[in-house]
Amino acid sequence: MTPAESLARLGLARTEGIGPQNFRRLLAQHGGAAAALRALAADPARRFAPPSPGAVEREHDAVLEIGGAWLHLGTPPYPPLLAQLEDAPPVLAALGNLALLPTRQVALVGARNASAAGRRIAEDMAEALAEAGVTVTSGLARGIDAAAHEGALRYGRTIAAVAGGLDIAYPPENRDLQDRIAEGGLLLAEAPLGTAPLARHFPRRNRIVAGLSLGVVVVEAAPRSGTLITARMGSEAGREIYAVPGSPLDPRCRGSNDLLRHGAHFCETAADILETLPATAEAVPVFTPPRDREAPRAPSRARAPREDGAPSDLLSLIGQTPVTVDEVLRRCHLTASTARAALLELELEGLIEALPGNRVVRSGIQRADEPEA
Repeated sequence: MTPAESLARLGLARTEGIGPQNFRRLLAQHGGAAAALRALAADPARRFAPPSPGAVEREHDAVLEIGGAWLHLGTPPYPPLLAQLEDAPPVLAALGNLALLPTRQVALVGARNASAAGRRIAEDMAEALAEAGVTVTSGLARGIDAAAHEGALRYGRTIAAVAGGLDIAYPPENRDLQDRIAEGGLLLAEAPLGTAPLARHFPRRNRIVAGLSLGVVVVEAAPRSGTLITARMGSEAGREIYAVPGSPLDPRCRGSNDLLRHGAHFCETAADILETLPATAEAVPVFTPPRDREAPRAPSRARAPREDGAPSDLLSLIGQTPVTVDEVLRRCHLTASTARAALLELELEGLIEALPGNRVVRSGIQRADEPEA
């Protein structure tokens, strides 16, 4: 890829309203990002406004100046397994050891307010996986995520996908851990430098964690937690799902125990994971997303759908009676990828609940804690 095309791809990815699906469509339609940007500029409706070339170049150079690199969808070293996702990030900023990207990866995630025993299990399991040559991927959250990174970092085999920019330490107490991962592991960020994490960023971060991995391991997860959303994303993408059993008296284990009830692999040690983990990424079935019954509406100048989520538009369509996700997609004025991201945000905030049969319902309960896990 030429430097000009690399800058053009970053500019196209940073264009408001151009989400992952539109990004792929425009690349295929115009044969490259530079041509796609020219087409957007020539559009008489002016539906999309790319950032200025100067702003794009400054962001591009700023990542390189801190020792980072850019990963572009469909070109090495972008991970092929992550590229299978329908909404794979078009561009990622990376800081650290890029040689970890093609290695076998396991996502190890769980509760932020984890028990001491849960943290010990996660740390020991991650260390054993790393010692066996498996890279442990997580979201750098408090609790289980941090413990997993700590264990795997002893063998330099951990990847952290962050919800904000590469230069933003979140949560603040993980600043030292984040710095050590940048030196001895790998950091990945979809958001630009300087971006502070917001609620809508966490589901996006979670899909990266699940998409990179051959399997998702859950250690302690409450019902309707972000951890369970990560596990569901992994399951929908054909990944192996594992859960560590916990006490039925501990609410932090109800979600992970429910995963076991619904067919997740029982695991207590790294050996339990290695027994069923695919040997290579090629052993994972290629993910084919379901087709929507109705084609995405073309954006208009009056209402150009943003693909960073519009949860308020969807919440009005969901009541106390369960409704299928397909029905919500038909009735909303958003693209399919935008709507799904917004539904994830609503679920993470505790405003809706996902039910069997691809249905959702209004929960009426908004959690006070931040939507991270």
